[in-house]
Amino acid sequence: MSLAIVHSRAQVGVEAPPVTVEAHLANGLPSLALVGLPETAVKESKDRVRSAILNCEFDFPSRRITLNLAPADLPKDGGRFDLAIALGILAASSQIPPEALAQVECLGELALSGAIRPVQGVLPAALAARSCARTLVVPKANAEEASLATGLIVIAADHLLELAAHFNGSSPIEPFVSQGLLRQTRPYPDLAEVQGQTAAKRALLVAAAGSHNLLLSGPPGTGKTLLASRLPGLLPPLDEQEALEVAAIQSVASHNPLEAWPQRPFRNPHHSASAPALVGGGSRPQPGEITLAHQGVLFLDELPEFDRKVLEVLREPLESGQIVIARARDKVRFPARFQLVAAMNPCPCGFLGDPSGRCRCSQEQIQRYRSKLSGPLLDRIDLHITVAREATALHVATDSHSHNGPDTATCALQVARARQLQLQRQGCANAFLDLAGLRQHCALSTADQTWLENACERLALSLRAAHRVLKVARTLADLESAPDINRQQLAEALQYRDHPQG
Repeated sequence: MSLAIVHSRAQVGVEAPPVTVEAHLANGLPSLALVGLPETAVKESKDRVRSAILNCEFDFPSRRITLNLAPADLPKDGGRFDLAIALGILAASSQIPPEALAQVECLGELALSGAIRPVQGVLPAALAARSCARTLVVPKANAEEASLATGLIVIAADHLLELAAHFNGSSPIEPFVSQGLLRQTRPYPDLAEVQGQTAAKRALLVAAAGSHNLLLSGPPGTGKTLLASRLPGLLPPLDEQEALEVAAIQSVASHNPLEAWPQRPFRNPHHSASAPALVGGGSRPQPGEITLAHQGVLFLDELPEFDRKVLEVLREPLESGQIVIARARDKVRFPARFQLVAAMNPCPCGFLGDPSGRCRCSQEQIQRYRSKLSGPLLDRIDLHITVAREATALHVATDSHSHNGPDTATCALQVARARQLQLQRQGCANAFLDLAGLRQHCALSTADQTWLENACERLALSLRAAHRVLKVARTLADLESAPDINRQQLAEALQYRDHPQG
């Protein structure tokens, strides 16, 4: 047979569109043509494939070879198609049976020796192959990652010779069975290690319970970064679908996607990060920090030090939970359902309101510093808390954790109970309630409704901010297992809306 078809997968964002590799042999002068919008790395695959086939002591056809990567309008890049191309040439030249490749998808880069090297983006391809009920052939180094798609048959190989023997039936490869050795989590830092800061710890608990965004403001050295790093430990474990989403993103962006999986990600980019670094971009769009923080925490330390234009790109993802990167050729959609935790100083020197009286910043300097944060961005942050300096002796650090309030495990149980109530009631965390959900699950009595409207008027809160007050109050009620929101919970939620003044 002079025509063979092999199935593979491209990588576009965190999706894996199908690619059909067609290999055709025709009479004529020996040549090899590769068509189908291949980029440089794909064009070079014909040289890698030729050397791999010859070094495995197969015959490389001395005929006119045409390789088509369909669909023709989908850009192809990377070395992920090497294995499919090699198998296509071997099948077209009858060195392996073409029918053996009918229900198989292949991913892998070939070395000149015929060894099969790992590639990125295997998990999205595995999930897509599972939906098509096909077997997936991958390098052994990617087998554990591919096996996360439960129900998928994975064939793992280290060398082209192994696969040729498998498809010829002389030495079948057993489907890969995961040992689960990589699913080991790292311990989270303990909340009890943070001294004092009772109010800030309470805000952290509320943020975790309702998946609310949080802004911590205070002088240097008051524990803002320590508090933020404790938030992932308070959040509920990822369910199967969330864990797969996180792993798929890491698969596209990392060479070691299962490191510390299935824990929630915690990303803390430096304040010099550019907008593309934060939201993603590039000529071939790659995920940015907000996508890498999907289903986890994005911590922005020294918030006003970020470029204002960089911060403004966070507005839409904070509302929609996704980011769309548009380029001349195409648009790529990345998930970005993250929980924002930000930290800032109250003024340029950081000591405004400190009892030591060290602050010498003028009102104009303070106003210029705070004007880097726009009102619409601050509106999207549910909890604003001031972390004040506390007089604490150094010897407290050697005392038992019992002096520092509840530990991470205790708070995580409270969060888990509150989240379970929310999932049973509305199917999502309180922070993600839409307008219909607000009306249904955050209803107030007539007196409380009037009281809240007057309070929002006095504080000059926008309608969006008022809605977020209701969501926080609903979370406070869930922490107390209360069916309805009361005045006390509304008052506490309003306290979190005051912009930090130091």
